Amino acid sequence: MDLREKLEILADAAKYDASCASSGTEKRDSREGGLGSTEGMGICHAYAPDGRCISLLKVLLTNACVFDCAYCINRASSNVRRARFSVREIVGLTLDFYRRNYIEGLFLSSGIIRSPDYTMEQIVRVARELRETHGFKGYIHLKTIPDADPALLAEAGRHADRLSINVELPQAGSLKALAPEKDAGAIRLAMAGLRRRIDEAREAKAESSVVRVAMSGGRRATAPRFAPAGQSTQMIVGADSSDDAAILDTSVHLYGAYRLKRVYFSAYSPIPDASSILPPVAPPLVREHRLYQADWLLRFYGFTAPEVLAGGEGGMLDLELDPKLAWALKHRAVFPVDVNRADREMLLRVPGLGAKTVERILAARHVRSFRMADLARLRVNLRKIAPFVTTADHHPRRGLLDRADLRNLLLPKDGLAERATILPAGGMIRPVQLPLFGPAPLPLPGQGAVPVAAA
Repeated sequence: MDLREKLEILADAAKYDASCASSGTEKRDSREGGLGSTEGMGICHAYAPDGRCISLLKVLLTNACVFDCAYCINRASSNVRRARFSVREIVGLTLDFYRRNYIEGLFLSSGIIRSPDYTMEQIVRVARELRETHGFKGYIHLKTIPDADPALLAEAGRHADRLSINVELPQAGSLKALAPEKDAGAIRLAMAGLRRRIDEAREAKAESSVVRVAMSGGRRATAPRFAPAGQSTQMIVGADSSDDAAILDTSVHLYGAYRLKRVYFSAYSPIPDASSILPPVAPPLVREHRLYQADWLLRFYGFTAPEVLAGGEGGMLDLELDPKLAWALKHRAVFPVDVNRADREMLLRVPGLGAKTVERILAARHVRSFRMADLARLRVNLRKIAPFVTTADHHPRRGLLDRADLRNLLLPKDGLAERATILPAGGMIRPVQLPLFGPAPLPLPGQGAVPVAAA
């Protein structure tokens, strides 16, 4: 099998891993040597119209796996075409694509080859060769294996910007039933170990910024490096019976206990020859979308999980409305909010006001009173916000907040809920991650360059 065929298989197999963001790392550049760079806020991704993330080389080392997780297309019993990169091939692809400006970093995961230790050793070798042999300073995100030797996880953190360990499913019972080779306790233990090392590295870095070491001639001591962009995880949504309450409760625990940067949600996709214990249909994609919105409210808007869930029914989020609007409709007594007098916490609860918009309002209202035209200039959705605020020139019509049909008046006009229809297995309209190269073939190492097609 040639390199192109491997790339087609293993780039496509990596599309099921959603946790490929690259942000929050340290700033590096290669003007004084090495290859590649990162910005302090991470890499700015470009997304193709079909949803592809095109700034990272996102691949698996192999899609062969000794585990037989029921929900995974690459499980041991799955009848899929298998491929495997060597360490040398992954390193060569990363460097070659970087030099041609196709990518700005690497996201590397893998099926389990032979054993967790052997697989983790191969993944670490890729990162080590990129960093130490080739001086690569671009972004590296490694998917780590919780059962691997802690020394291997420690080395992975020295080379990677971000590490991630997938918890897979919201509840330990579901993981035991669908992925018997995986242990929820071992996953949490590995995440705790990563958190400890990340915290230690950050504390040492903070200390080194103010303490000068006499032995170094007055220069600041170099702090140990360990995954400066932190760790993340991913949960599959809809593969088990967990409701949104269970998913959000697990997310809150993960953020609090392990200080994760992100919890990613991935809607379950029915797979060929699936086990009878799996649902025959995919969940609506809008459920994944609502969970991300709820996650944002928990992290940046001061909401608690019970408050977010209060907008829905029976432990599930409202699929027709975003969680903040759903909450507001069930708490109409706290509205309308005076944009010119309300505190930050209350403004963050107004449907249609984002966190950055609230900060702009707080800064600008010291100079002048806000009017609806001012909100329009901030690109606020006036139709959505009008029932819930007062401004210098606007007060909601008497009785508007009490109208029984207010929900219908505020339903989105883009048909989002209508597009969330559940279809039979294989019939769900979903974004597809195409191979890294499009109709115009990208050159592989050793081949001549071709023009880059416009995105």
